Amino acid sequence: MSRLRFALLDASHGSESTRRNFRRELDADLVEFAASEGELPDSYEYDGVVVTGSRASVYWDEEWIPPLVDYVAEAAERDIPILGVCYGHQVLAEALGGRVGGMDQFEIGYNEIEHLDNDPLFDGIGERFTVFTTHGDAVLELPPGAELLAKNEFGVHAFRKGNSYGVQFHPEYDTETAREVTDGKRERLGDERVNTVLAGITTKKFDAACEAKQLFDNFVAHAKRVREERRTKRAAEI
Repeated sequence: MSRLRFALLDASHGSESTRRNFRRELDADLVEFAASEGELPDSYEYDGVVVTGSRASVYWDEEWIPPLVDYVAEAAERDIPILGVCYGHQVLAEALGGRVGGMDQFEIGYNEIEHLDNDPLFDGIGERFTVFTTHGDAVLELPPGAELLAKNEFGVHAFRKGNSYGVQFHPEYDTETAREVTDGKRERLGDERVNTVLAGITTKKFDAACEAKQLFDNFVAHAKRVREERRTKRAAEI
């Protein structure tokens, strides 16, 4: 069986760690696009679409954002498996008719999240799990027909609609990325809070957060099932 081929829509404005993390975690051939530079695929001939995090907000008035949202909406309409992470999760929600907005608080650091044990995306992951989070925006209203999959006191952390998944947290992060992103928040959050979060980025916490990386294998398995179902359907139609 041939490897899956995913479009990686990189919204990170050129962060070196973003592509490194997704290349390491996804067992698929990645065709990478600098989405935040306005680069998007010119077709939908992929087994899956992955949308990364970003320092942008989906409601900002920047010309690269509407085409990205439109591409994701069309991919979802075609039932292509989609995984949106953090900003990608918010792009997916916007594309499917949900509502994204700013939060009263900024969630950052290794935090605990609860999944509702209602979807194979979380197979092999404990009901309450630790993972790195960093976001000041959130999905305030799920898209119509979407199902909530995970949450914590800061709100929605995962949802599904059809073959599309969004997760607010960052299962792809290594400790280098967690430190780099946290240190970049000094102007917004202040030195005291940033230093406290940095002190909590430990090997023990990272090891605990690795449990959530199972999510990537589960998404790849989902994409394989979708591809096989399509091949079976096409064969039956011939």
